Amino acid sequence: MIKAAVMGYGTIGSGVAEVLEQNKDVIKQRAGQEIALKYVLDLREFPDSPVADKIIHDFKVIEEDEEIRIVVETMGGLNPAYSFVKSCLLAGKHVVTSNKALVAAHGTELLAIARQRHVNFLFEASVGGGIPIIRPLYRCLGGEQIEEITGILNGTTNYILTKMDKEGESFENALREAQNLGYAERNPEADVEGYDTCRKIAILTAMAVGKEVNFENIYTEGITKITDIDFKYAEKMGTSVKLFGTSRIRKGRVSAYVAPVMIGKDHPLYSVSDVFNGILVKGNMLGPAMFYGSGAGKLPTASAVVADMIEAAQNPDSHVPMGWTDEKQTIEPIETARFRFFVRIAGSYRNKEEDVKNFFGNVDVYELYGLDEFAVLTGEMAEGDFRRAAASFDAKEQAKSDFGIKQTIRAVL
Repeated sequence: MIKAAVMGYGTIGSGVAEVLEQNKDVIKQRAGQEIALKYVLDLREFPDSPVADKIIHDFKVIEEDEEIRIVVETMGGLNPAYSFVKSCLLAGKHVVTSNKALVAAHGTELLAIARQRHVNFLFEASVGGGIPIIRPLYRCLGGEQIEEITGILNGTTNYILTKMDKEGESFENALREAQNLGYAERNPEADVEGYDTCRKIAILTAMAVGKEVNFENIYTEGITKITDIDFKYAEKMGTSVKLFGTSRIRKGRVSAYVAPVMIGKDHPLYSVSDVFNGILVKGNMLGPAMFYGSGAGKLPTASAVVADMIEAAQNPDSHVPMGWTDEKQTIEPIETARFRFFVRIAGSYRNKEEDVKNFFGNVDVYELYGLDEFAVLTGEMAEGDFRRAAASFDAKEQAKSDFGIKQTIRAVL
Protein backbone atom coordinates (compact mmCIF):
# COMPACT_ATOMS: atom_id res chain seq x y z
CA MET A 1 0.00 0.00 0.00
CA ILE A 2 1.16 3.53 -0.82
CA LYS A 3 -0.43 6.44 1.01
CA ALA A 4 -1.40 9.74 -0.58
CA ALA A 5 -2.65 13.20 0.34
CA VAL A 6 -4.76 15.65 -1.65
CA MET A 7 -4.23 19.40 -1.20
CA GLY A 8 -7.42 21.26 -2.12
CA TYR A 9 -10.88 19.66 -1.93
CA GLY A 10 -12.53 21.67 -4.68
CA THR A 11 -13.90 20.38 -7.98
CA ILE A 12 -10.78 18.46 -9.03
CA GLY A 13 -9.66 17.40 -5.55
CA SER A 14 -13.05 15.90 -4.73
CA GLY A 15 -13.00 14.22 -8.13
CA VAL A 16 -9.65 12.60 -7.34
CA ALA A 17 -11.05 11.20 -4.09
CA GLU A 18 -14.06 9.87 -6.00
CA VAL A 19 -11.98 8.19 -8.71
CA LEU A 20 -9.69 6.59 -6.12
CA GLU A 21 -12.72 5.09 -4.39
CA GLN A 22 -14.84 4.14 -7.41
CA ASN A 23 -11.95 2.60 -9.39
CA LYS A 24 -9.88 1.30 -6.49
CA ASP A 25 -9.70 -2.26 -7.79
CA VAL A 26 -8.45 -1.38 -11.27
CA ILE A 27 -6.11 1.25 -9.79
CA LYS A 28 -4.61 -1.34 -7.43
CA GLN A 29 -4.12 -3.77 -10.31
CA ARG A 30 -2.39 -1.21 -12.53
CA ALA A 31 -0.36 0.48 -9.80
CA GLY A 32 0.80 -2.83 -8.39
CA GLN A 33 -0.41 -1.81 -4.95
CA GLU A 34 -3.31 -0.02 -3.31
CA ILE A 35 -3.27 3.80 -3.32
CA ALA A 36 -4.85 4.88 -0.05
CA LEU A 37 -5.94 8.45 0.61
CA LYS A 38 -4.81 9.44 4.13
CA TYR A 39 -5.22 13.23 4.21
CA VAL A 40 -7.20 15.96 2.47
CA LEU A 41 -5.85 19.45 3.11
CA ASP A 42 -8.33 22.32 2.95
CA LEU A 43 -9.25 25.44 4.89
CA ARG A 44 -12.87 24.30 5.09
CA GLU A 45 -14.64 21.48 6.89
CA PHE A 46 -16.63 18.88 4.93
CA PRO A 47 -18.64 17.09 7.64
CA ASP A 48 -20.99 15.33 5.22
CA SER A 49 -18.39 14.27 2.66
CA PRO A 50 -16.84 10.81 2.23
CA VAL A 51 -13.48 12.26 3.34
CA ALA A 52 -14.73 14.01 6.48
CA ASP A 53 -12.39 11.96 8.68
CA LYS A 54 -9.39 12.78 6.48
CA ILE A 55 -9.69 16.58 6.47
CA ILE A 56 -6.71 18.47 7.93
CA HIS A 57 -5.83 22.17 7.92
CA ASP A 58 -2.09 22.16 8.58
CA PHE A 59 0.23 21.53 5.64
CA LYS A 60 3.04 20.48 8.01
CA VAL A 61 1.12 17.29 8.77
CA ILE A 62 1.56 16.19 5.15
CA GLU A 63 5.12 17.46 4.82
CA GLU A 64 6.34 15.69 7.96
CA ASP A 65 4.41 12.40 7.64
CA GLU A 66 6.87 9.88 6.20
CA GLU A 67 4.01 7.55 5.28
CA ILE A 68 2.80 10.00 2.65
CA ARG A 69 4.61 9.16 -0.60
CA ILE A 70 2.30 10.85 -3.14
CA VAL A 71 0.89 14.37 -2.80
CA VAL A 72 -1.76 15.70 -5.17
CA GLU A 73 -2.01 19.49 -5.61
CA THR A 74 -5.39 20.70 -6.89
CA MET A 75 -5.55 24.07 -5.14
CA GLY A 76 -4.74 26.10 -8.26
CA GLY A 77 -2.87 29.38 -8.48
CA LEU A 78 0.67 29.96 -7.26
CA ASN A 79 0.26 30.79 -3.60
CA PRO A 80 0.50 28.63 -1.55
CA ALA A 81 0.63 25.88 -4.19
CA TYR A 82 4.23 26.64 -5.21
CA SER A 83 5.71 26.60 -1.72
CA PHE A 84 3.71 23.51 -0.69
CA VAL A 85 4.71 21.55 -3.81
CA LYS A 86 8.35 22.54 -3.50
CA SER A 87 8.42 21.50 0.15
CA CYS A 88 6.87 18.12 -0.68
CA LEU A 89 9.45 17.42 -3.37
CA LEU A 90 12.29 18.44 -1.05
CA ALA A 91 10.83 16.06 1.53
CA GLY A 92 11.18 13.20 -0.96
CA LYS A 93 7.51 12.88 -1.92
CA HIS A 94 6.12 12.42 -5.42
CA VAL A 95 3.87 15.30 -6.47
CA VAL A 96 1.03 15.25 -8.99
CA THR A 97 -0.68 18.48 -10.07
CA SER A 98 -3.41 19.75 -12.38
CA ASN A 99 -2.19 23.34 -11.98
CA LYS A 100 -1.07 24.76 -15.34
CA ALA A 101 -0.18 28.13 -13.80
CA LEU A 102 2.23 26.39 -11.43
CA VAL A 103 3.79 24.23 -14.14
CA ALA A 104 4.18 27.14 -16.57
CA ALA A 105 5.71 29.47 -13.97
CA HIS A 106 7.83 27.09 -11.85
CA GLY A 107 7.96 23.80 -13.74
CA THR A 108 11.67 24.07 -14.54
CA GLU A 109 12.66 24.42 -10.89
CA LEU A 110 10.25 21.76 -9.64
CA LEU A 111 11.37 19.25 -12.28
CA ALA A 112 15.00 19.87 -11.28
CA ILE A 113 14.21 19.23 -7.61
CA ALA A 114 12.35 16.03 -8.51
CA ARG A 115 15.38 14.77 -10.45
CA GLN A 116 17.74 15.63 -7.59
CA ARG A 117 15.53 13.93 -4.98
CA HIS A 118 14.79 10.87 -7.18
CA VAL A 119 11.05 11.48 -7.05
CA ASN A 120 8.53 12.55 -9.68
CA PHE A 121 6.74 15.76 -10.52
CA LEU A 122 3.87 14.80 -12.85
CA PHE A 123 1.31 17.09 -14.48
CA GLU A 124 -0.71 15.26 -17.13
CA ALA A 125 -3.91 17.05 -16.06
CA SER A 126 -2.40 20.54 -16.44
CA VAL A 127 -3.08 20.51 -20.21
CA GLY A 128 -6.16 19.13 -21.90
CA GLY A 129 -7.99 18.01 -18.76
CA GLY A 130 -8.75 14.34 -19.30
CA ILE A 131 -7.07 14.16 -22.71
CA PRO A 132 -3.76 12.25 -22.54
CA ILE A 133 -1.14 14.52 -24.12
CA ILE A 134 1.80 15.02 -21.72
CA ARG A 135 2.54 11.30 -21.36
CA PRO A 136 2.26 10.60 -25.10
CA LEU A 137 4.87 13.32 -25.73
CA TYR A 138 7.51 11.66 -23.53
CA ARG A 139 6.52 8.03 -24.05
CA CYS A 140 4.51 7.21 -27.18
CA LEU A 141 6.14 9.92 -29.32
CA GLY A 142 9.58 9.63 -27.75
CA GLY A 143 11.17 8.70 -31.08
CA GLU A 144 9.68 11.65 -32.97
CA GLN A 145 10.97 15.09 -33.73
CA ILE A 146 7.86 17.15 -33.00
CA GLU A 147 7.35 19.74 -35.73
CA GLU A 148 4.06 21.29 -34.69
CA ILE A 149 1.56 21.34 -31.85
CA THR A 150 -1.71 23.14 -32.49
CA GLY A 151 -4.57 22.96 -30.06
CA ILE A 152 -7.97 24.16 -29.01
CA LEU A 153 -6.92 24.14 -25.38
CA ASN A 154 -9.64 26.06 -23.58
CA GLY A 155 -13.19 24.75 -23.34
CA THR A 156 -14.68 28.06 -22.24
CA THR A 157 -13.56 29.99 -25.30
CA ASN A 158 -14.43 27.10 -27.59
CA TYR A 159 -17.96 27.03 -26.16
CA ILE A 160 -18.35 30.79 -26.68
CA LEU A 161 -17.08 30.64 -30.26
CA THR A 162 -19.31 27.65 -31.01
CA LYS A 163 -22.39 29.57 -29.79
CA MET A 164 -21.41 32.53 -31.96
CA ASP A 165 -20.82 30.25 -34.95
CA LYS A 166 -23.82 27.92 -34.74
CA GLU A 167 -26.44 30.20 -33.17
CA GLY A 168 -25.36 33.69 -34.19
CA GLU A 169 -24.90 34.84 -30.60
CA SER A 170 -22.91 37.94 -29.75
CA PHE A 171 -19.73 37.51 -27.73
CA GLU A 172 -21.36 39.11 -24.68
CA ASN A 173 -24.43 36.83 -24.76
CA ALA A 174 -22.37 33.69 -25.36
CA LEU A 175 -20.05 34.59 -22.47
CA ARG A 176 -23.03 35.20 -20.19
CA GLU A 177 -24.47 31.79 -21.05
CA ALA A 178 -21.10 30.14 -20.44
CA GLN A 179 -21.01 31.76 -17.00
CA ASN A 180 -24.56 30.66 -16.21
CA LEU A 181 -23.65 27.07 -17.09
CA GLY A 182 -20.49 27.15 -14.98
CA TYR A 183 -18.12 26.95 -17.96
CA ALA A 184 -16.73 30.45 -17.38
CA GLU A 185 -15.67 32.14 -14.17
CA ARG A 186 -17.25 35.37 -12.97
CA ASN A 187 -13.96 36.99 -14.01
CA PRO A 188 -13.30 35.20 -17.33
CA GLU A 189 -10.14 37.14 -18.23
CA ALA A 190 -7.75 34.17 -18.08
CA ASP A 191 -9.90 32.30 -20.59
CA VAL A 192 -11.18 34.96 -23.00
CA GLU A 193 -7.88 36.88 -23.19
CA GLY A 194 -6.01 33.68 -24.06
CA TYR A 195 -3.80 33.50 -20.95
CA ASP A 196 -4.92 29.98 -20.04
CA THR A 197 -4.20 28.71 -23.56
CA CYS A 198 -0.84 30.49 -23.51
CA ARG A 199 0.35 28.61 -20.42
CA LYS A 200 -0.77 25.32 -21.89
CA ILE A 201 0.98 25.75 -25.24
CA ALA A 202 4.11 26.84 -23.34
CA ILE A 203 4.04 23.58 -21.37
CA LEU A 204 3.51 21.48 -24.50
CA THR A 205 6.28 23.30 -26.34
CA ALA A 206 8.69 22.76 -23.46
CA MET A 207 7.82 19.06 -23.48
CA ALA A 208 8.46 18.89 -27.23
CA VAL A 209 11.83 20.69 -27.27
CA GLY A 210 13.11 19.65 -23.83
CA LYS A 211 13.92 23.24 -22.87
CA GLU A 212 12.31 25.89 -20.70
CA VAL A 213 9.71 28.00 -22.49
CA ASN A 214 8.73 31.32 -20.91
CA PHE A 215 5.02 31.74 -21.52
CA GLU A 216 5.45 35.52 -21.29
CA ASN A 217 7.40 35.40 -24.57
CA ILE A 218 4.49 33.88 -26.49
CA TYR A 219 2.33 36.33 -28.43
CA THR A 220 -1.17 36.07 -26.95
CA GLU A 221 -4.46 37.44 -28.25
CA GLY A 222 -7.89 36.49 -26.95
CA ILE A 223 -11.37 36.34 -28.46
CA THR A 224 -12.95 39.51 -27.07
CA LYS A 225 -12.78 41.33 -30.41
CA ILE A 226 -14.46 38.55 -32.40
CA THR A 227 -18.01 39.47 -33.46
CA ASP A 228 -21.09 37.78 -34.87
CA ILE A 229 -20.38 39.62 -38.15
CA ASP A 230 -17.07 37.76 -38.43
CA PHE A 231 -18.97 34.49 -38.25
CA LYS A 232 -21.42 35.63 -40.94
CA TYR A 233 -18.47 36.10 -43.26
CA ALA A 234 -17.02 32.78 -42.11
CA GLU A 235 -20.26 31.01 -43.00
CA LYS A 236 -20.17 32.50 -46.49
CA MET A 237 -16.54 31.45 -46.86
CA GLY A 238 -17.09 27.91 -45.54
CA THR A 239 -14.81 28.53 -42.57
CA SER A 240 -14.97 28.98 -38.82
CA VAL A 241 -12.97 30.80 -36.14
CA LYS A 242 -11.22 28.95 -33.30
CA LEU A 243 -8.82 30.06 -30.58
CA PHE A 244 -5.54 28.28 -31.32
CA GLY A 245 -2.45 27.77 -29.28
CA THR A 246 0.20 26.88 -31.83
CA SER A 247 3.87 26.01 -31.71
CA ARG A 248 5.94 25.30 -34.83
CA ILE A 249 9.41 23.82 -34.41
CA ARG A 250 11.99 23.81 -37.20
CA LYS A 251 15.71 23.12 -36.76
CA GLY A 252 15.74 24.34 -33.17
CA ARG A 253 13.73 27.48 -33.93
CA VAL A 254 10.32 27.81 -32.32
CA SER A 255 7.46 30.05 -33.42
CA ALA A 256 4.55 30.09 -30.98
CA TYR A 257 1.39 32.14 -30.60
CA VAL A 258 -2.13 32.18 -29.18
CA ALA A 259 -4.79 33.86 -31.32
CA PRO A 260 -8.18 33.43 -33.00
CA VAL A 261 -7.61 31.73 -36.33
CA MET A 262 -9.92 31.23 -39.30
CA ILE A 263 -9.82 27.62 -40.54
CA GLY A 264 -11.55 25.66 -43.29
CA LYS A 265 -13.69 22.54 -43.07
CA ASP A 266 -10.76 20.34 -44.07
CA HIS A 267 -8.76 21.32 -40.98
CA PRO A 268 -8.64 18.47 -38.39
CA LEU A 269 -9.74 20.85 -35.60
CA TYR A 270 -12.71 22.33 -37.49
CA SER A 271 -15.26 19.98 -35.91
CA VAL A 272 -14.02 20.41 -32.31
CA SER A 273 -16.92 22.29 -30.74
CA ASP A 274 -18.59 23.24 -27.46
CA VAL A 275 -16.42 22.64 -24.36
CA PHE A 276 -14.30 19.95 -26.00
CA ASN A 277 -10.58 20.29 -26.66
CA GLY A 278 -8.55 19.01 -29.58
CA ILE A 279 -4.78 18.85 -29.98
CA LEU A 280 -3.00 18.19 -33.27
CA VAL A 281 0.59 16.97 -33.01
CA LYS A 282 2.81 16.55 -36.08
CA GLY A 283 5.94 14.43 -35.91
CA ASN A 284 8.61 14.16 -38.60
CA MET A 285 8.02 10.39 -38.95
CA LEU A 286 4.45 9.95 -37.73
CA GLY A 287 2.88 12.93 -39.47
CA PRO A 288 -0.28 14.32 -37.86
CA ALA A 289 -1.97 12.75 -34.81
CA MET A 290 -5.12 14.03 -33.12
CA PHE A 291 -5.99 14.00 -29.42
CA TYR A 292 -9.62 14.84 -28.65
CA GLY A 293 -11.85 14.78 -25.59
CA SER A 294 -13.04 16.54 -22.47
CA GLY A 295 -10.58 19.32 -21.81
CA ALA A 296 -11.92 20.11 -18.35
CA GLY A 297 -14.47 18.91 -15.83
CA LYS A 298 -14.35 17.19 -12.47
CA LEU A 299 -14.00 13.52 -13.36
CA PRO A 300 -12.13 13.75 -16.69
CA THR A 301 -9.43 15.91 -15.08
CA ALA A 302 -9.37 13.76 -11.94
CA SER A 303 -8.90 10.69 -14.13
CA ALA A 304 -5.72 12.23 -15.56
CA VAL A 305 -4.50 13.08 -12.05
CA VAL A 306 -5.04 9.50 -10.90
CA ALA A 307 -3.15 8.18 -13.93
CA ASP A 308 -0.15 10.21 -12.73
CA MET A 309 -0.62 8.81 -9.22
CA ILE A 310 -0.48 5.31 -10.69
CA GLU A 311 2.77 6.15 -12.49
CA ALA A 312 4.24 7.45 -9.24
CA ALA A 313 3.12 4.29 -7.42
CA GLN A 314 4.74 2.16 -10.14
CA ASN A 315 8.01 4.01 -9.58
CA PRO A 316 8.06 4.52 -5.79
CA ASP A 317 11.84 4.75 -5.48
CA SER A 318 12.89 6.05 -8.89
CA HIS A 319 12.60 9.13 -11.07
CA VAL A 320 10.81 8.90 -14.43
CA PRO A 321 12.77 10.99 -16.97
CA MET A 322 10.40 13.57 -18.44
CA GLY A 323 9.93 17.30 -18.78
CA TRP A 324 12.65 19.75 -19.71
CA THR A 325 15.95 21.25 -18.57
CA ASP A 326 16.74 24.80 -17.46
CA GLU A 327 18.16 25.67 -20.90
CA LYS A 328 16.10 28.52 -22.34
CA GLN A 329 14.25 28.13 -25.63
CA THR A 330 14.06 31.31 -27.72
CA ILE A 331 10.63 32.06 -29.16
CA GLU A 332 10.65 33.72 -32.57
CA PRO A 333 8.78 37.05 -32.76
CA ILE A 334 5.24 36.84 -34.12
CA GLU A 335 6.31 39.16 -36.97
CA THR A 336 8.13 36.24 -38.61
CA ALA A 337 5.10 33.91 -38.62
CA ARG A 338 3.25 33.50 -41.91
CA PHE A 339 -0.53 33.49 -42.36
CA ARG A 340 -3.23 34.48 -44.74
CA PHE A 341 -5.26 37.36 -43.29
CA PHE A 342 -9.01 37.92 -43.22
CA VAL A 343 -9.56 41.70 -43.23
CA ARG A 344 -12.83 43.61 -42.93
CA ILE A 345 -12.71 47.10 -44.43
CA ALA A 346 -15.24 49.92 -44.19
CA GLY A 347 -16.84 51.21 -47.40
CA SER A 348 -17.26 49.58 -50.80
CA TYR A 349 -14.68 47.46 -52.56
CA ARG A 350 -15.37 49.25 -55.84
CA ASN A 351 -14.07 52.51 -54.35
CA LYS A 352 -11.04 50.95 -52.67
CA GLU A 353 -10.04 48.18 -55.06
CA GLU A 354 -6.87 49.90 -56.27
CA ASP A 355 -5.58 50.66 -52.77
CA VAL A 356 -6.42 47.16 -51.53
CA LYS A 357 -4.43 45.56 -54.34
CA ASN A 358 -1.55 47.99 -53.95
CA PHE A 359 -1.12 47.22 -50.24
CA PHE A 360 -2.28 43.59 -49.97
CA GLY A 361 -1.73 42.15 -53.43
CA ASN A 362 -4.20 39.77 -55.01
CA VAL A 363 -7.07 39.03 -52.64
CA ASP A 364 -10.34 37.13 -52.50
CA VAL A 365 -13.24 39.54 -51.88
CA TYR A 366 -16.40 38.87 -49.86
CA GLU A 367 -19.44 41.06 -49.23
CA LEU A 368 -22.52 40.71 -47.04
CA TYR A 369 -25.81 42.25 -48.07
CA GLY A 370 -26.78 45.40 -46.19
CA LEU A 371 -23.37 46.18 -44.69
CA ASP A 372 -21.29 49.22 -45.62
CA GLU A 373 -18.11 47.17 -45.67
CA PHE A 374 -16.39 44.27 -47.42
CA ALA A 375 -13.84 41.65 -46.49
CA VAL A 376 -10.75 40.34 -48.22
CA LEU A 377 -8.62 37.25 -47.75
CA THR A 378 -4.98 37.89 -48.55
CA GLY A 379 -2.38 35.51 -49.83
CA GLU A 380 0.15 34.13 -47.35
CA MET A 381 2.49 36.76 -45.95
CA ALA A 382 4.66 37.39 -42.92
CA GLU A 383 2.89 38.99 -39.96
CA GLY A 384 5.36 41.88 -39.95
CA ASP A 385 4.78 42.59 -43.64
CA PHE A 386 1.02 42.49 -43.13
CA ARG A 387 1.17 44.89 -40.19
CA ARG A 388 3.16 47.41 -42.21
CA ALA A 389 0.79 47.10 -45.16
CA ALA A 390 -2.26 47.47 -42.92
CA ALA A 391 -0.82 50.53 -41.18
CA SER A 392 -0.02 52.17 -44.52
CA PHE A 393 -3.47 51.35 -45.88
CA ASP A 394 -5.15 52.83 -42.81
CA ALA A 395 -2.98 55.96 -42.99
CA LYS A 396 -3.99 56.56 -46.60
CA GLU A 397 -7.68 56.05 -45.79
CA GLN A 398 -7.50 58.48 -42.88
CA ALA A 399 -5.76 61.04 -45.09
CA LYS A 400 -8.86 60.88 -47.27
CA SER A 401 -11.05 61.28 -44.15
CA ASP A 402 -12.28 57.76 -44.72
CA PHE A 403 -12.51 54.69 -42.51
CA GLY A 404 -10.13 51.78 -42.99
CA ILE A 405 -9.70 48.35 -41.40
CA LYS A 406 -12.41 47.22 -38.99
CA GLN A 407 -11.21 43.71 -38.16
CA THR A 408 -8.31 41.37 -38.81
CA ILE A 409 -8.19 37.61 -38.17
CA ARG A 410 -5.30 35.33 -39.06
CA ALA A 411 -6.26 32.48 -41.39
CA VAL A 412 -4.79 29.03 -41.86
CA LEU A 413 -6.44 27.91 -45.10
